[in-house]
Amino acid sequence: MCDRISPRLSALLIATLVSVITPLAMPGDLTAQDADPVVDPSLYRDMEWRSIGPFRGGRSVASTGVTGDPMTYYFGGVGSGVWKTGDAGVTWINVTDSQIATSSVGAIAVAESDPNVVYVGMGEHAIRGVMTSHGNGVYRSTDAGKTWAHMGLDRTRAISRIRVHPRNPDLVYVAAQGAPYGANEERGVYRSRDGGESWELILYVDENSGASDLSMDMTNPRILYAAFWEHRRLPWQVRSGGPGSGFWKSTDSGNTWEKLENGFPELMGKTSIDVSRANPDRVFAMVEADPGGGLFRSDDGGASWNVVSEDWTLRARAWYYIEVYADPMDEETVYVLNAPMVKSVDGGQNFTRVSVPHGDTHDLWINPVDNEVMINSNDGGANVSFNGGDSWSTQRNQPTAQFYRVNVDNRFPYHVYGGQQDNSSVAIASFGNGGITWKDWYPVGGCESAYTAFDPDDTRFVYAGCYMGIISEYDHRTAGSRDIGVYPVLPAALQGREMKYRYNWNAPIVASPHDPSAIYHASNILVRTRERGMSWQEISPDLTRDEDEKQDYGGGPITNEGAGGEIYGTIYYVVESEHEVGTIWTGSDDGLVHLTRDDGANWEDMTPNSLQEGVINAIEVSPHDPATAYVAFTRYKFNDFTPHIFKTTDYGASWEHLTEGLPEEAWVKVVREDPVRPNLLYAGTETGIYVSFDGGGYWQSLQLNLPNTPINDLIVQRRENDLIAATSGRSFWILDNLSPLQQAPDVTGSEAHLFVPRHAYRLGSGNGGGPGSGGNVGHNPPAGAIIDFWLPDDLSEGEVLTLEILKENGDLVRTYSTVPDEHLSPGAQSLETKAGMNRTSWNLRYEAIPNITGAYVFGSLQGRRAVPDRYQVQLTVGDWSMTQSLEVRMDPRVEATLDDYREQDAFVANVAGELTEIHRSVMRTQDVREQIESLLDRLEGREDIESVAEAGGTLSRDLEVVADSLYQSNTVDGQTVINFPTRLKFQYVWLHGNADGANAGVSQGSRDVLQDLRVRWETHRATVEHLLEERLNEFNDLVREMGYSTIITPLPTREPIG
Repeated sequence: MCDRISPRLSALLIATLVSVITPLAMPGDLTAQDADPVVDPSLYRDMEWRSIGPFRGGRSVASTGVTGDPMTYYFGGVGSGVWKTGDAGVTWINVTDSQIATSSVGAIAVAESDPNVVYVGMGEHAIRGVMTSHGNGVYRSTDAGKTWAHMGLDRTRAISRIRVHPRNPDLVYVAAQGAPYGANEERGVYRSRDGGESWELILYVDENSGASDLSMDMTNPRILYAAFWEHRRLPWQVRSGGPGSGFWKSTDSGNTWEKLENGFPELMGKTSIDVSRANPDRVFAMVEADPGGGLFRSDDGGASWNVVSEDWTLRARAWYYIEVYADPMDEETVYVLNAPMVKSVDGGQNFTRVSVPHGDTHDLWINPVDNEVMINSNDGGANVSFNGGDSWSTQRNQPTAQFYRVNVDNRFPYHVYGGQQDNSSVAIASFGNGGITWKDWYPVGGCESAYTAFDPDDTRFVYAGCYMGIISEYDHRTAGSRDIGVYPVLPAALQGREMKYRYNWNAPIVASPHDPSAIYHASNILVRTRERGMSWQEISPDLTRDEDEKQDYGGGPITNEGAGGEIYGTIYYVVESEHEVGTIWTGSDDGLVHLTRDDGANWEDMTPNSLQEGVINAIEVSPHDPATAYVAFTRYKFNDFTPHIFKTTDYGASWEHLTEGLPEEAWVKVVREDPVRPNLLYAGTETGIYVSFDGGGYWQSLQLNLPNTPINDLIVQRRENDLIAATSGRSFWILDNLSPLQQAPDVTGSEAHLFVPRHAYRLGSGNGGGPGSGGNVGHNPPAGAIIDFWLPDDLSEGEVLTLEILKENGDLVRTYSTVPDEHLSPGAQSLETKAGMNRTSWNLRYEAIPNITGAYVFGSLQGRRAVPDRYQVQLTVGDWSMTQSLEVRMDPRVEATLDDYREQDAFVANVAGELTEIHRSVMRTQDVREQIESLLDRLEGREDIESVAEAGGTLSRDLEVVADSLYQSNTVDGQTVINFPTRLKFQYVWLHGNADGANAGVSQGSRDVLQDLRVRWETHRATVEHLLEERLNEFNDLVREMGYSTIITPLPTREPIG
C-alpha cells in the first residue's frame, strides 16, 4: 500500500516557498547589543585566546570526500565547524571559523559536478541529551571551503543529510530533521534549484517528525528516498517512534512522493535509507522497531521490503545511530553504523566488524569510483581509509574535544582538568617545552563526563566522576585509581524511581575550599566524605522537584535508553562559599536553587520566583562578597534558547535578571566573577563568550580570536590571572593575563595608558619553550613578560614611542622603539603600534650583543637573561610617559638562590662584554684596513710612494692576521663550522650560550674556560692596540710627510653590557 501526495495538494498543505533568510550575526558581531559598550573594546582588543588542546578528536556526525580527488576530504564537527584536509587526513584545517553563526554540523556534501561547491547543514542529527547544539540552516561555499554564505533555513535546527544533483550543483536537497526539544514546523525535505537562494518545502509529515535521512539514485537523480523520524527529546526521556516515522519515494525530483509501507513494521522509530549506486533497484533501510526492527532490503526500488537482519548490534541505542550505506560499486556490500562499524558482503544477511580508531560511528562516505577509499565520522573525530577500512588516518590531529567542565590546580605550570565527551578525563599542562604535546597530558580517573576535584596545592589524589554515579580516586603517585562510590551499583537501563540515588550524567564532584580533603558528590542528595571515600555522609534531603512521572525509563516507546543521560531530578551544580565554612549552594537540573548556611543541617529553597523548570547550569559565589551569587539558568531542553543570568546580593532572598546585550539565542552555561576586580563578570554561552564590567548590567563580546564554539565552563587561575574555557568542540582555550580587562574601566582621558603588567617567570628552559609550532601542538603563552598599553587615535604622525625596561635603580635593561637605535639596540626591529590596545612582550633578556657586520654566528648573540627581581616598565610617547612596576619571579621548579642568579648574571655579563670588545676590535681593524686599501688604491701609479705602499701593505696584512685570530671569516653556515678552524669569537659565543643557558650559578668548567679565553684575548687585544696605536701612528706620520690624508682610527667604544 502506498500513499501519494500530489503537487497541488502539497502546495495547499506543505510546499512553502522559503526565501533566503538573512544570516544570523557572525561570531563577534555586536548586532544583538544595541547600547554602547560600557568599556571601549579597543582597550582589550589585542588580547588573544590560545588553544592548548588536547589534539584528540571530538564528535563528528558528518563527513565527505571529493569525487576525483582522493586526497581531499571535509568533516563537520559537533561544536567545531567544518574542517578540510588536502593530504588525506595527515593535517586538518578549520575552514569556517568566523564565517558561521553556529558551530555544530549535521550534514555536508560536495557537488560531484563541481568540487568547488560545498553545502553544509547545521545542527547535529545524533541528538544527545547533553552536548547537543542547535543549528541555523544551510551554508554554501563556491570556492572549495575558502568562504561561506548563509543560505537560510535558519529554524530547521538539525539537518541530517544534504544531497546534490550529480550534474547540477545548484539543485540541492536538504533533509531537515528539526528541533530535538520541541514541535517544529520547519521539518521535512527542502529543495533548491538555485544553489540555496530560495527553498521549497517539498515533503512534510508533521511538526514532530523530521527527515532523518535522504538518498538519491545517482544513476537517475529524479529518484529520491526519504526517511522520516518522529521523535522528541525531553529532559527526562528520549521519545523515538510514532506514526510520523516512515519512508517516502519520489520519481519526479521531489514534486510528488509515495509512502513506502509494504513490509515495514507498523510502529517505527528512527529510520535511515540508502539506494545502491551499483544496482538502483536495491535499496537498504535501517528501522528502529521492536519487534521487527533491523536492516531491511528492497530489490524492486522500494515497492516491497524484507528484513534481512534483526541483529541488535545494528540497532542498539537507535536514537543515536541507525545509519546505513550501500557500497557504490558492489550491490552486495552494505555498511551499518552503530557503536561499531559493521560490513556485510552478502546483501546484509551477515556482518563483520570494521575496526575504526574510535567507536560510536555516525557517517560514512565511500568514493563512488574506488570503494576502498572512504571517510568515517565518529565520536572521536574523522578518519580516512584507502584500503576499505583495514587502516585509517589518525584522529590525534584534531583539537575538537568537547569538555563538560574545567578545573585548575596550582602546580607549575598549572594543569587544566576536565572530562572529554566519549573519551577520558584529562589533565593537561598550561604550557610545555616547544608547545603542548601528547607528553603534556594524561587521564586522571573517572570517564568522559568527569567533574574533577582535588587539593589545588597537592594534587596527589584526584576525584573524578562518570555517568550513573561512578566516582574514582586517582593517585598521582601510583597512577592507579579505585572506585569510591557511596553506593557502588550501576543502575543501567533502570527507571529513575528505582534508583537509590539519581545521578546526573555530569554529576558534580567538588572539593571544599576550606578543607580540600572534604569531597562533595551530588545525586538528588548531597553527600560528603572526609575519608577518601571509605565512608560518606548524607548532608541534604532530596534537593530536586522529585516528580515521579519524570522518573520512568529513559527511552520509549520502542527502545529504552539507560546510559544515564536521561536520569532526571538531579543536583546539577554544587559550590561551597570560599568565605564561609558550611555555606553551600546547589542547583538542580529541574530548576531549583537551594542554600545551607549551617553545613547541611538546614536547607532553604532560594529559587528565583520567576524561574520555570530548567537547568541550573552553574552557580558562582562572588569572590568579593559572601552574600552575592550568580546563577546561569537555561531552558534549552524545553526548546527555549533565551539567555538567563540571575544575581542575588542577599543570599538568594531576591534576584535580578541580567542579560542586557546578550543575543537572543546565546543561552548561558556559566558565569564567573573576576577575583581581582569586583563586578567584572565573564559569561560562557552556547554561541560565544561575553564580559560585563558593571556587574551584569550590560554584556559585550569577549570573543576576540576565539572560534565560534559553545562555552561549557570557565575558571580563573588566580595565581597566573588567566581565564580558562572548556569548550564543546574546540578543546581547552586560555586567555592569558586578564590585567587589561581588570584595569580597562580605570583608563580615562585621551592620553596613552600603560597597564600594570602581570608577573613573569624566568623559566629554567630559558625561553619559555617557544609558542609551539607545527600541527597537533597546543600553544604556549608569549615568552617572558606580557606588556600591554593603549594608544589614542590622535597620536601625531611620526611621534616616537619607546618602551623601556629598567632596573629598580633606573639602569636601562632593554629598549623597544618605533624608531630603534641600532647602537643602543643592535638588530632591533621597529615596534609596531596602532591606535587602541597594543600587546607586546619582553623576553626577559638584555639587549643583543652587537655582531661583526655580515658575520655568521654559530649559536646566538641574544642578550643574557634578567635576574629575578623587580623592574620598571616605562612607556614614553613624545613628552608623555608612564611607569609601572614588573616582578620577574624565579621558576618554582629550579632549586637556586637569588645569589646564584646574581653570580650567573655577573659572569655572563663579563663574557658578553668581552665578546662585544672582540667584535668591535675586529670591526675597527676592518675599518682601518679598508681605509688603508682605499688610500693605496688612490696612490697607485704615483712616484715616490714605495715606502707608503710597503708600510701600508705590511700594516694591512698584520691587521688581517689578528682579525683572523679573532674571527673565522670562512665560516658561513652550520656546515662550514666543521670545515675551518674556530677562532676566539666562536668560543666566546659558545661559552656565553652555555653559561646563560644554565638555570643559575656558574660551573667551575665555565670559569676555567673563561680564564683560558681571557689569556688569549689579552694577547690579541694587546696586538690590536699596538697595531691601531703605535703602528698606525707611524704609518700616519709617513703619510702625512708625503702630504696625503691620514687614516682615522675608530674610537675604542667600551660601554658596559648591563
